[in-house]
Amino acid sequence: MSTPQEQVMINPKDVTMLLIDHQSGLFNLVQDIPVADLRRNVSALAKVATLLKLPVITTASVPDGPNGPLIPEIHNYAPHARYVARQGQINAWDMPAFVQAIEETGRKTLVIAATLTSVCLAFPTICALAAGYKVYAVVDACGNWSKMATDLTLARITQAGAVPIDTLAVISEMQQTWNRPDALEYANIFADHMMPGYRLLMESYDKAQSVAVHGRETVLDAQG
Repeated sequence: MSTPQEQVMINPKDVTMLLIDHQSGLFNLVQDIPVADLRRNVSALAKVATLLKLPVITTASVPDGPNGPLIPEIHNYAPHARYVARQGQINAWDMPAFVQAIEETGRKTLVIAATLTSVCLAFPTICALAAGYKVYAVVDACGNWSKMATDLTLARITQAGAVPIDTLAVISEMQQTWNRPDALEYANIFADHMMPGYRLLMESYDKAQSVAVHGRETVLDAQG
């Protein structure tokens, strides 16, 4: 029997990550988040999926048309990701091969990010919930054509049962502890992709450790 904590927190051993339609053409339409931030957050998800050995399934909407190709960072940082080509379906869940790829993982928790939020995130999220999956929608790894459209979408998917979450929270929840051999990898993801200020903390800590071991670098004159 699972504990109450296990029932409400993400179990990374049950997670499949879906990265849907993060395409260069669609990124040109994004107005509710800086595109550079969106791109960094998606990259962070791909990196943590590799660290945790999460199944990753990607897909693109007519990538040989104006929507453009998937941004390369996704498959560069998650080379194990499985790409499923679509046949024009707007809703990725309408593609049988996409649903089959998810089913083959045997996992029932989906961490989903997509562009555009009100279509490419919302439609498969609602369908996955109806199919019995638990869905976490990573809102700041999605982009949309307007803030109003995003607000409406979040209301819609939340009412359907999805859990809205941000990139830092979903990574931290799956990381679970700093007492792990790859902890520095997580710190680097935070510093390189989401929180530049975290790198400053790391540098200050490293300097403090150096002073403790090797002594001060700056020797001040004694005050009489």
